[in-house]
Amino acid sequence: MPPTRVAIAGATGNLGIPLLHALLAADYSIIALSRVGGNSSKLKPHPNLLIKEVDFTAIDSLASALSGVEVVVSCLATTAIGSQNPLIDASVAAGVKRFIPAEFGMDSQNALAMQLPVCVPKVATQKYLLEKSNTNPGFTYTGIANGMFLDWGLQVGMIADVAKHTATLYNGGDVPFSATTLADVVKAVCGVIGNQDQTANRIVYVHSAVVTQKQLIRYAKEKDGKEWETTVKKTEDIRLESLAELGKGSGADIETAMLGFCICALWDLDYGCDFSGHLDNELLGVEEMGEADLRGIVENSL
Repeated sequence: MPPTRVAIAGATGNLGIPLLHALLAADYSIIALSRVGGNSSKLKPHPNLLIKEVDFTAIDSLASALSGVEVVVSCLATTAIGSQNPLIDASVAAGVKRFIPAEFGMDSQNALAMQLPVCVPKVATQKYLLEKSNTNPGFTYTGIANGMFLDWGLQVGMIADVAKHTATLYNGGDVPFSATTLADVVKAVCGVIGNQDQTANRIVYVHSAVVTQKQLIRYAKEKDGKEWETTVKKTEDIRLESLAELGKGSGADIETAMLGFCICALWDLDYGCDFSGHLDNELLGVEEMGEADLRGIVENSL
């Protein structure tokens, strides 16, 4: 597969770091795009890694940094998803073959999910990418939907706070939802790079497993015997609260509101949170986990 040259935007984030390490280990040549004055100092030197500081709003700056790059992977934060157009334009100008946007998460093809404010910029970005592909032969894109980040979601307490033995059970806690480890998301990215014809201009779906919150909590209880303090909340109530927060205008807590919208899409079957019927795991080299591996992830979070 190497020597494909890959550029990563957001290489110091939760997904960017493991993706960078995996691609370097696979002998790819990597360019890490870093905001001028950003935190690129977190990246350790590597013979196959080149760090370039860029202005993410300037197409010329970005295009120059992307010279010779075949694949661009955007791992930008949720709040920056709507500002990827300059990076896309620069990729087209530089002759990039494949653009992987900061999609990672919910099913943005679901009719309800695409109406959520957190998903609207994802849909707009997909439309923009398709337009650019139609007018620029050789330029294509692939979005990756992976549901919830499984290990990360346990570590930060979003699925359940394993350390404190507390959880908010969304819609009762029995909703089956697709979840993917960061390592498997990385495998999916590599799978897209290695199967560009089969993944062109579409969203691909992967997960490590379909789980429920109560299932994961049960694994924790069976390991350490401790009781949990849980509350139940409907995702529809969270959606309305998030809309109300956005309605505050300049005083709104945007990150909290967007997190609320993500919760709606990730724990409501009507929003397509279970990818079981349309997976691309086999194509992308992602194997579904068995119960023993799932238990291990929970136990490692205790």
